Amino acid sequence: MTVVIVGAGPAGLAAARAARTAGASVVLLDAAELGGQYWRHLPAERRAREQRRLHHGWSRFLALRAALTADPGCEIVTGAQIWAIDRTEDRLRVHVLIGAADGRARTPRTLLPDALVLATGAHDRTLPFPGWDLPGVYSAGAAQALAKGERIAVGKRVLVAGAGPFLLPVAASLAHTDASVVGVHEAARLPVLAKNWTARPWELFAALGKGAELGGYVLGQVRNRIPYITGSGVIAAHGDERVEAVTVAELDTSWAPLPGTERRIEVDAVCVSHGFTPRIELAIAAGCRIGPDRFVVTDVDGRTSVDGVFAAGEITGIGGAQAAETEGALAGLAAAGAVDDRRTAKLRRSRASAVRFAARIEQAHGIRKGWTAWLDRDTLLCRCEEVTHGEFVDTIAATRSRGLRSTKLTSRAGLGICQARMCGRNVEDILGQNVPDGVITDTSTDHRPIAAPISLAELAALPAAPTAQEGHIS
Repeated sequence: MTVVIVGAGPAGLAAARAARTAGASVVLLDAAELGGQYWRHLPAERRAREQRRLHHGWSRFLALRAALTADPGCEIVTGAQIWAIDRTEDRLRVHVLIGAADGRARTPRTLLPDALVLATGAHDRTLPFPGWDLPGVYSAGAAQALAKGERIAVGKRVLVAGAGPFLLPVAASLAHTDASVVGVHEAARLPVLAKNWTARPWELFAALGKGAELGGYVLGQVRNRIPYITGSGVIAAHGDERVEAVTVAELDTSWAPLPGTERRIEVDAVCVSHGFTPRIELAIAAGCRIGPDRFVVTDVDGRTSVDGVFAAGEITGIGGAQAAETEGALAGLAAAGAVDDRRTAKLRRSRASAVRFAARIEQAHGIRKGWTAWLDRDTLLCRCEEVTHGEFVDTIAATRSRGLRSTKLTSRAGLGICQARMCGRNVEDILGQNVPDGVITDTSTDHRPIAAPISLAELAALPAAPTAQEGHIS
């Protein structure tokens, strides 16, 4: 049987290795290179001499990569953009374009897998604030990608802000590029953090690996003299042609700014992340059930609501790289039809621990609704369509709309080239706060039938009725 795996980060690599050990043929697809965001690294022609210093679990990645690249039963396809998933008769079709992402010379391919594992990961969720569209404002993930993958510093004086443990590795990556990180500003207040991180301490023993990783980042903060400020956030960025300064303020428990606590800090870059948005458009296209928390619903082995489709990693919950590897291994084994054994039982116990750890992260660092208090009428909400917060709220009031779809059509928010990847969850939150009777659940900003940009020329050149052997070019 052939297992197609989408995504070659920790979850996808672990799934591929597990499926191969169970005897299945594997096609591993990724839009970039092996490693994902977590193990993003310099290209082969510009290797770092001490790469392991920049990555946790680097030896694990090297072992997975070596095993898979040397395995004739695992086909690795990088530069592979999955632009759609549909169904023919009783099988899913995975439509791929392979090549540089400029859409000029990509090769189309259609796969008909016996089993499909989705390990597409997540991207930063960034809450808007006045001036967030200025050059020099980066998502934390983009800043880390430049630091890890190109050794490029996004600025000389950089401030990191938002919420969650991810802020610490971002600050560490920036420090490795010799940027001066002037502070890490965590929106959650110290009592909230203490309450959630010290509760049920016995559960943390099962996540000692994460504790060691966290400890390493904390030591890096101390060594590089980077302040860590809780209950604080960026509420505005200032500058003419690019960021020159930011305003930070203390935040209450709902994340609303406390009047009189504002202060201005001179920076030339700011990196922001308020958690993650799972990339679930392919799971939606495959027909998978999505839970009220907006993650793909799976059983303990990664089975989704669709026969033959499995999910692993951060599209099932934000728990970190180790949790993603565990879920990937479980999904790979299940996708290959492996029987239950001691290994599966051990992996299931590890997954249960990871689920508890992910819940702890959400309870401590999850977005609170008071963040909208730092917006003004002129704050851009949808950058693609240049819809401001004021225009969006006025549209809701004028149309009395309770539906996301109708509000998007009348306001244009979320209809731009990024297809609501940047603004979608924020649009939903603001709509919900401005509709007293509740939003009609008629659609989702994560629903994208065309999951990635494809040119009309490429679309026209596709076969009218593509057919494919399992795992091979049509």
